[in-house]
This record gives sequence, C-alpha cells and structure tokens, in this order.
Amino acid sequence: MIRIAEHNDWVIFTLLGCIISLSLMLISLQREASIKEYLSQSFEDSSNIFLSWFIVSAVYIISISVLISQFIPIVPSFLRKISIFGLQLNKFGFTFVSISLFYLIKTTLSYFYFYAVRNNKSWQKFYFTATRFYFVLAILIILGCLQQFYFPIKRLEIFQLYLLFFTIIFVFKNIFYLFHNYKILPQTWYYKILYICTLQIIPLLVLWKFLFY
Repeated sequence: MIRIAEHNDWVIFTLLGCIISLSLMLISLQREASIKEYLSQSFEDSSNIFLSWFIVSAVYIISISVLISQFIPIVPSFLRKISIFGLQLNKFGFTFVSISLFYLIKTTLSYFYFYAVRNNKSWQKFYFTATRFYFVLAILIILGCLQQFYFPIKRLEIFQLYLLFFTIIFVFKNIFYLFHNYKILPQTWYYKILYICTLQIIPLLVLWKFLFY
C-alpha cells in the first residue's frame, strides 16, 4: 500500500501570518503593549479600537477555519461545481468562506439589534470587549492547530475534545457578556435572552448544520 505523505507547510505559513498580524497590532496600533497590558486596558485608554477588532476577527476566522476544516466531511456538490480560473474550493476554503459569511451576517444583525433596542451607545464597548475575548481565543486556537497537525492524536478523540472545549467557551462567553462591568448588553433581561437565543444559539446551530451535514 502506498502512503502519500501530508504536506502541512501551508498551516505553518498561515499560522505565522496570524501571529505576525497580532504582534504588529500590539506594536503599531496598541503602542507596543504587551499581551497583559493589552488585555487589561480600559475602554477609555484604548486606541484604534475598530482596526484592532478587524485584525483580531480576521485572525480568529482564519485560525478556526484551519482547525475545523480537517473535520469537514465534504464540500457541498453545488460549491464543487463552481470553478473560477480553474480553481475550486477545498475544505479549508469552504470553511473559511462559511465562517466569514457567518460572522459578517451575525455582526450586521448584532449592530441592528443594538440600535433596535436603543442600546447603540454600548455598541463600541461591545466590540471592544469582544476583541479581548477573541484575541485570547485566537491564541488558544493557534496552539490547537499546531497540536492537531504536528502532534496528532486520534481523530475522534480530538474532535470530542474540541466539542467540549468550544461548548465551555460558548457558555463562558455569554456569561462574560452578561456580567461584564461595562454592561455591554441591554439592562432588560428580556433583551438579553433575546440576544443570546437569536444572535448566539440559533446562528451557531445553522452554521453547524451547514458545515457538518
């Protein structure tokens, strides 16, 4: 039996790009702040909030696409038929496009949600807080990618471990948002529950079904 060796150089280059992007963000946009200083910054003392949010979001989407793409069963047939200059989406491309659209739509809906419930003054504080959360999560995912590609364990075991990890992260994220000092979610509990159900749980279930079924 002939075994074809896997070449994962693209993983290293992708993760290096993610690490360099986060490093340049800390150096140039956050005035050479360390990770500890960046995470402990207050909203009032922070600079380049939107650009930092954009960079962290991009790094998070790319890194989690690298991680999850290895578990995607197939690329849907209607996407496999699409070819641009002879190029077709592989599992990473399919995952990256899906997650990018997911967060683009989710962010847009969140923006309108904040304005609909008249909590638009908290919008900037919301994505400021989310940026710190996803910054830490992106670093953990990068470490997970290194483990998955270069220190592999059984596929089923690591998949179950990732499910448990992301479930804990999802629960923690919502608790973090609910009880944050900046009160980034509306004060009315009805609106908080509405946010968690319609903009956290339901979109995630839709993404899961699209990627894995």
